[in-house]
Amino acid sequence: MAAQFRSYVWDPALIVAQMVLLQAGYYSSLGLWLALLGTLGRTGPSLHQVFSDEILGFSTPPGRLSMMAFILNALTCALGLLYFIRRGKQCLDFTVTVHFFHLVGCWIYNSHFPSTLTWWLVHIVCTALMAAIGEYLCMRIELREIPLNSAPKSNV
Repeated sequence: MAAQFRSYVWDPALIVAQMVLLQAGYYSSLGLWLALLGTLGRTGPSLHQVFSDEILGFSTPPGRLSMMAFILNALTCALGLLYFIRRGKQCLDFTVTVHFFHLVGCWIYNSHFPSTLTWWLVHIVCTALMAAIGEYLCMRIELREIPLNSAPKSNV
């Protein structure tokens, strides 16, 4: 079947499903990166590494590994934007929403608003990376040539 233009009908069920899928992908890939990088530091992944604002830092090896996991997770989630959202215009919206829900999760987990500078710097960098790379990848898909007929080409 030939490529078609996307419908611009507002579909709240689709948007909620995309958000749930992207949020689940965010935490799944973050857990995977923490597990993989944890083998280097001989630590296992924990909720404390995911939600604590105090663990991120340059002074300790677990802090550096966690920061690396968050940055690699931003790159992985940019691929998630490509496969699940597929719209360059919506990449920033979905990225900010995912990170907003993560901020709320951190706030609930720690019982206080994240206050460390490194937590904010890491998440601002991750938001920017995820949005920029995701938008770039989606725009490459959107700018592909649209076939005008579905008939096979003939060599005349």
